[in-house]
Formats: sequence, C-alpha cells, structure tokens
Amino acid sequence: MRPDTPPRTAVDSWSVTEDLAAFLSRAGDFLRSRPDLHTVVLTVVEGLRTGGARTYGEQAPWFGVLEEDGQVRAACFRTPPHRLTTTPLTPAQADSLAAHLVARGRPVSGVNAVRETADAFAEAWCRRTGATLGPHPHGTRLYRLGTLTPPEPLPPGRSRIAGEADRELLARWFGEFQEAIGEPGGRDAAAWTDTRLAYGGLTLWETPDGAPVAMAGISPLLAGMIRVAPVYTPAPLRRRGYAGAVTAAVSRTALDRGAAQTLLFTDLANPTTNALYQRLGYRPVADFAAYDFTEPA
Repeated sequence: MRPDTPPRTAVDSWSVTEDLAAFLSRAGDFLRSRPDLHTVVLTVVEGLRTGGARTYGEQAPWFGVLEEDGQVRAACFRTPPHRLTTTPLTPAQADSLAAHLVARGRPVSGVNAVRETADAFAEAWCRRTGATLGPHPHGTRLYRLGTLTPPEPLPPGRSRIAGEADRELLARWFGEFQEAIGEPGGRDAAAWTDTRLAYGGLTLWETPDGAPVAMAGISPLLAGMIRVAPVYTPAPLRRRGYAGAVTAAVSRTALDRGAAQTLLFTDLANPTTNALYQRLGYRPVADFAAYDFTEPA
C-alpha cells in the first residue's frame, strides 16, 4: 500500500453488483460452506440463475459480498421490491452494510436474516436513514432433519409425485398458500408450478379414491441441501394428518435424491406446525426474523 493511500474501511469491504455470475464466482464457495444457514441465499440465487433475473420481480436483483483479510465473510441479495436477505453478520458487519447501502443509494424495504443479524441491521438502518420498523415483524425457525419418523398411524391414502395433470390444482393451491402467509401475488403461481413440475418438486397426498388433499414441495438438490417448501392443506381438510403425511413423504424423497441436509422453515407463531415437524424428526437450527421498514416522509 502506498503511504498516501487511505486504509480500507469496513464500509469499503462491501461490494455490490447486479452481475449474478460475478457474485457466484466470488461468494459461491462461502455460500456452500454452510448450506443450512445460507439456504435462502442459495435457493433464490439458483432460481435466478436458472429462471432469469426477473424470476422474483420486474426490477433487477442485486448482490453484495463482504471481504475481510482476503476472505469472503458474508453475502446478501435483494430482489426488489422484496426485503434484503443476508447471511449471518456481526453487529459491526451489519452496521457497515447499512452504511455502504446508504452511501451508494441502495434502498431496502426490510431485512430477513437470522434474528441477531436482522435486529442489528434493522437498528443500523433506522439509525442511519430515519426509517421506522413496520408493526408486524415475522419470526421463523429453521429446522434440519435428523432421523425421519413418519407419523403413525398415517391417514388413509398414499403419496405420489405430482404431474402435469395436477398443474391447475397446484397453481391454485400455491396462490392460496401465498394468501395464507400474507404474500398474495408474491410469485406467479403458474410459473412457479411449471418450474417445480419440471424436476418432480411437488408431492401430493391423496385419499384412497385418488382425491388430492395436501401438497408439499422441495427445492432442487444444491450444495448437498434440499429445502421443503411449501407445505399446504386447504382449510376444510386440515387436522386430519395430511400435512404430516405429505411432509414425511416429501422428506423421504429429499433423502432419496441425495440430500445430506433436509431443511424447512416454520412460522414461530404456529405451535402446531413446530410440534409436528419435531415429531417427524426435524431439529431446530436457528431462528430468523423479518422486518419491514417505513421510510421517513
């Protein structure tokens, strides 16, 4: 370093790009080093790589990398208008990310990360921008499958991989699922269904007469990880054991496809699903939090 060259600051340790290939070239190994904690970044980035830059919205996504001492220490992305998602950060790293984004004019509508990181970034962002937190933070828990333990007894019926003939039903159910989690229209239901059907990523539980009553999806195998999502049973058919049965079935499919880690998220506000997944053999990994920001008038 030349004597008159100022030292590199923490803010400068972050870099942001809209070039997905460049981001993966720099951060890919880091992301694959912890496929459980990095599952959201891995799966969304893979969706963008295979489906195109407009997979999650009409605005161009962007990606961030933190490098310290020549090593990638963290990564983040945003697919506007959705929240910023980041890998775990220390409070100092969260503050430096907020400072970098403010300095470069990169607005964010909220943040999704492990709880400690989300808290630290939200505090830093609000302090630096004057934004306030939205009224309803959302908490989820990440689980990883240990020993799969199917429910006993199973409800009458069987599981099967969904096919093209199920397309209309699956798209409708996915739309209902988005409504149920408070994200109506977040993804195009037909396009989502087509993508999942292309790799056998949706499983149905059907009654003995062949009527579908629940569905569960899985992501493609990536970095040894498959994530179960979504799990959906129409409201009139709930509390009959279908969700547990279809989740066990799709979890078995994930293992059969070579998953070293089978993961899923649950809503912390729903004790029923948290208890169900633990009975199936899933064990907690980390709690995540999502905050929305309201910018000052």
